[in-house]
This record gives sequence, C-alpha cells and structure tokens, in this order.
Amino acid sequence: MAKLYLQRHLQSQWNKDNKFTGWEDVSLSEDGINSAQDAAQKLSGEKIDEVFTSPLIRNKETVSLILKILGQENLPVMIDKALDERNYGELQGMNKDEAAKKFGGEQVHLWRRSYNIAPPGGESLKDVCKRVHPFYTKYIEKDLRAGKDVLVVASHNSLRAIVKYVENISDEKIIDLELPFGSLTKYEFDGKNYIKYNK
Repeated sequence: MAKLYLQRHLQSQWNKDNKFTGWEDVSLSEDGINSAQDAAQKLSGEKIDEVFTSPLIRNKETVSLILKILGQENLPVMIDKALDERNYGELQGMNKDEAAKKFGGEQVHLWRRSYNIAPPGGESLKDVCKRVHPFYTKYIEKDLRAGKDVLVVASHNSLRAIVKYVENISDEKIIDLELPFGSLTKYEFDGKNYIKYNK
C-alpha cells in the first residue's frame, strides 16, 4: 500500500514568540532547527518517492533540513501556494494572548479552529479546504493511487484540511483537531481508504 506522511513544519520564530503567523514568511527558530534530527528520525527507514510543500520559508526550511539528515536531498519537491497556512488577516503578527484579551478567548478559539468562521480579513478553514482539497486530489492522491509514497510538509491549517479529507472529519468535529509543530502523521492508502498507523 502507498504511504502518506504529513509533517507539520518545525517551530518557527513566531511559534516561539506566540504570534499569529499566517501568510507572514517567518523562518524557523533555533529550537526548530535543532529539532530537525528528531523529526527526521521518525521518517528514517521509510521510503519516500516525492515531497510536497508550500513556498513559505518555514515549510521549505523543514523540508531541506529533514531531507539533508535523511540523505535524500535529490528527492523531487513540488512547491505550491495551495499548501500555504491560512491567512489570519488582521491577527497576523499579533500575540495570541493579547488577541484573547482583546477579542475574548472563545472568539479567538473559533477563529483558529472552527470550520466556517474566519478572523477579520482572513480565511476560515473552509476557505483553506477550497484550495487544499482540489490540489490534494489532483496531485497527491493521484500519486498515491500510482503507488508512490508521499511526504507533505506544510502548515497547521493546510494539514488540518488534508486530515479532514482523508479521515472524513465532520465540519463540527474538526474544531477538536490540533497538530503540534514538528508532528508527523502517517497513513496507508489502499486506493480507497486511508488507514492511520504509528509504526
């Protein structure tokens, strides 16, 4: 069976600073860079045929570090904006604690995790799904169907959009899904169904 690996980028400087990043192009933090060895270890021994990521520097840096450690720098990497993080609009650059004080913790949680509700001037997860899902089925799932093992390195909400699709998570339940930075989620794909595993 083909395998799908979903890798959230390593800690960025704004993750460390507790800021909303969105489309702001922020590099990895020193801690993020230092955690690359552990992230690569989780993929050690796995066959990877190709990699998909977004143009955001934190995603590209994560790909570069992991592939270098694995000795697989020559793998084909497709870079596309469809896999960018959601646009957080007016929240971008704002400290998350300060945003909670200004707008209320419940409202900020809805902006961050719900399906339909977008932050001011930004995208909802529904908007992210509208760009991620067509790209995923056209390129990534097509390659999985061809028997290729695929690594996707992306940001939190673009990965949440993919997990929503592959696990068929409802619009209501998706609010509960969180993927920590640096986390790896693995699936096997039999051409019809995705089976999550942790080997």
